[in-house]
Amino acid sequence: MILPATPSFRLDGKRARVTGAGRGIGLALAAALAGQGAHVTLVARSWDGIAAAAEAIGARGEAATAEMLDVSRFSAVQRFFEERPAFDILINNAGTNRPMPMMAVGESDYDAVMDLNVKAAFFVAQAAVRRLLAEGKPGSLIHIGSQMGHVGGPDRSLYCASKWALEGMSKAFALDLAEAGIRSNTIAPTFIETPLTRPYFEDAAFKARVIEKIKLGRLGQVEDVMGAAVFLASEASALVTGTSLIVDGGWTAD
Repeated sequence: MILPATPSFRLDGKRARVTGAGRGIGLALAAALAGQGAHVTLVARSWDGIAAAAEAIGARGEAATAEMLDVSRFSAVQRFFEERPAFDILINNAGTNRPMPMMAVGESDYDAVMDLNVKAAFFVAQAAVRRLLAEGKPGSLIHIGSQMGHVGGPDRSLYCASKWALEGMSKAFALDLAEAGIRSNTIAPTFIETPLTRPYFEDAAFKARVIEKIKLGRLGQVEDVMGAAVFLASEASALVTGTSLIVDGGWTAD
């Protein structure tokens, strides 16, 4: 009997790019891909975080490069991809949130969240795909969404709007790009404890409400998202496109 071979989760020889990679989820995902053999380019608007992260990854004997880029600047994004070989893996992680009641949202709040969470993600993906198509290569696009792209939440109307948009965008990408062998998926985490979110959990009542909704009974950690990214980046997910990998501890199951 010949047994089927388990597809590899290794990423040796692959080039990966992670936006918003200086801290939190982005940093963790860059470390995860590098740990599986990818050469990772960490991208952010500020230098200090990504430079230190790339140095730490390199100290493990893995390949990482830091590159400053404001993903909200369309012309800079175009140049970035035009000047480099195609990236086999893109993680669209840069994003923001302005929690507030729907009636408190102003135009500047709307523009800040939608421009980074949706517009920038769209055109970063477009630029990455243009290089893949030019070189005739397949690829994996991974967009970091949220459980709030599948449900609603109080004071999250603007954030939900952006993350639901990201889900639809990724599904349409998957249909447009399937023939070229380019896959598009999202990862939709629950509340993940990071330097950005930690201040929210200083409110004991808010933290208790969140943990009550997460059926596994704890806040998410960046490590909970790392395996999902490796899976979607690797040949182990070769037939997975146009879907969302929800890492929410059961929040959306209720």
